[in-house]
Amino acid sequence: MSEVIDTVVIGAGPSALAAAVYTTREDIDTVLYEKGVIGGLAAITDMVDNYPGFPDGVEGMKLADQLQKQAVRFGAKIEFGQADSLKLEEDGTKTVVVDGQPVHAKSVLIATGSDYNKLGIPGEQELYGRGVHYCATCDGAFYREKRLVVVGGGNSAVQEAIFLTRFATHIDLLVRSTIKASDVLQKDLQKFVDEGKITIHLATVPTEVVAGSDGKVTHVNATTDGSEVVFETDGVFVFIGLKPNTQFLDGSGVELDEQGLIKTNGHLETNLSGVFACGDVRSGATMQIASAVGEGATAALSIREYLDEQRQATEVTA
Repeated sequence: MSEVIDTVVIGAGPSALAAAVYTTREDIDTVLYEKGVIGGLAAITDMVDNYPGFPDGVEGMKLADQLQKQAVRFGAKIEFGQADSLKLEEDGTKTVVVDGQPVHAKSVLIATGSDYNKLGIPGEQELYGRGVHYCATCDGAFYREKRLVVVGGGNSAVQEAIFLTRFATHIDLLVRSTIKASDVLQKDLQKFVDEGKITIHLATVPTEVVAGSDGKVTHVNATTDGSEVVFETDGVFVFIGLKPNTQFLDGSGVELDEQGLIKTNGHLETNLSGVFACGDVRSGATMQIASAVGEGATAALSIREYLDEQRQATEVTA
C-alpha cells in the first residue's frame, strides 16, 4: 500500500476549508480533493450578506479565496479531482478512489455539499445570484418592498414563500401541478393568500427568466394550461429540491437518509468508523455558510480525537 494520509477531505467548500484550517494547525496531514470550484456554492454566489464579521456583506468568491489562503497557509494541500468511490479496508484504512487512482487515508471527511435542483430554463444559470436564488434566508433581505416569484409546491417552497413575505410586497407562487406541502403548511399558506400577500398559480411551468438592459430580472415567462403567461418580478426563488453530492458513496456502506444526505452522530461521524461528514451534505444541516464552517471545525476536532485514539491503540498493542 502507498502512503497513508492522516486525513483526506472530499470537497473544498467553506466547511471543508474550515476543517482543513483546524486539522493542519494540529499537524494533521490533510489533502482536499475538489471536483469543481474551490469554495463550492459560496464561491459562485454574487454576495453573501449574512456571514458574521462582514457588516456590508462579502463577495462569495472573495470569502472562498480568503478561506482557501488560510487553509493553505497552515499546510493544507488542495488537489483537483473527483471522488469515484470510498471503501473501508479490513485494517481500518480508508481508500478513496479519485479520478481512478486509489488514495489511502487514516480518516476521511466528506464535505461534498449539495446542489440545488434547477429548472433548466433560459436565464436561470445566467442570472444566478443576480436575480435567481435558491436560498431565502441567504438572499431574501435583498428584496425588501419588491415583488417576487417563488417556484415549487413542496414543503420547502411553501415555507420559504411564507418567510419571504416579511420582505416582499407580493409573491407569485408558481406550482407545476398541485401543492404537495403538509396540511399544516397549507393552512399557514392560506392565511397569506387571504391577506393578498401570496397568489398561487397551479399547473404553471416557468419557461424563461428575463432581465432588462441593466442586467436585473424583470419578469418570468411561463405556461398555464398551455397558455403563455408573464409574471413581472424583481427576483426568482427556486425551491424544487436538493441533490446531495453523494452518488460516489454507492456501495460504500455509509448510511444516508431518505433524501440522500449523510447521517452522522453528535461527533459528525458516520456509521463507518473514521469517516466523518460536515456541511450541506450532512443530514440535518442548516444549509448556511456560517453553520457549515462551524461544522467543519467540529469535524476537525472529532478527527483529531479519532486519530489520537487510533494512535494510542496501536501503541498498546505494539
